[in-house]
Amino acid sequence: MDRKYNDLIGDMIKESDYSYEKDLPGKGKPLPKDHMQKDTFQHFQKIAKDAGYLPPWLKLQKEISELLQDAETEKDIRKINKQIKKHNRICPPPLQKKLVSLANLEAVKKEW
Repeated sequence: MDRKYNDLIGDMIKESDYSYEKDLPGKGKPLPKDHMQKDTFQHFQKIAKDAGYLPPWLKLQKEISELLQDAETEKDIRKINKQIKKHNRICPPPLQKKLVSLANLEAVKKEW
């Protein structure tokens, strides 16, 4: 050994051929103008939205909406309310929903 220390990561970087960089889209092109106007979280949101990603609470919201359309009995309502409680635990507070009953079922169907 010609060195006094072992630089494992440095050696891996030096040995890498970077062949994956050849196929990256946009390589060598300037960044878009809006890139510097947004923060990291806003960029993540845009990329996630473009990729078709839905947060878990939105997926659950769609499932609840479908369940509401077929609900007719107290058993259905209990199942829906269980899902609504789960939804409310994971979604942002302003978007939380109230529980459902047979009395307000028709109004809730329109809301969801």
